[in-house]
Amino acid sequence: MGSIIRKKRDNIDISTFWNAIGHRPSGITLVTANGENGSAGFLALSTAHVTATPPTMLVSIEKKTSALKAILESNHFAINILPLGTEELVNSFAGKGDLKGAERFDPKLWTIMSSGAPIYNSAVMAMDCMVEEVIERKSVSIVIGQVIDLLINQDQSAIIYYKGNYRSLPEKN
Repeated sequence: MGSIIRKKRDNIDISTFWNAIGHRPSGITLVTANGENGSAGFLALSTAHVTATPPTMLVSIEKKTSALKAILESNHFAINILPLGTEELVNSFAGKGDLKGAERFDPKLWTIMSSGAPIYNSAVMAMDCMVEEVIERKSVSIVIGQVIDLLINQDQSAIIYYKGNYRSLPEKN
């Protein structure tokens, strides 16, 4: 059996917390918006559906993330689940590489949805949301938005992030 780490409340340091989060397999979720300074986006660790009637999503955003300003200015955001083969794009939004800010939005690769938020053309799934509520909680803003437009690309497979590596799921026929 491999090693097991267990820590309780007062002994959970930030490194151990992020290690635990990294053990949760997750699709790569890119949240985007168009603000006064153009397109902005960030890789989101926390998105979830709130309700199906009406379709509503939430995203948790670190207050220091520059894309939060664009979301609050524009009153919209899009949630993009990225496909296999987008590691370079993912890395650019993770702060690796030379592209920064709006430079990461090549017009040939992006489409503007109903709200004005950009979505990645080859996204596995994208939801365009209008902001309904913002809840402040410690170092994050929890932004809740109603889905007003969506795209599902059934021919794409999602890229998965697990234990610090990009992975794919086996295809089932």
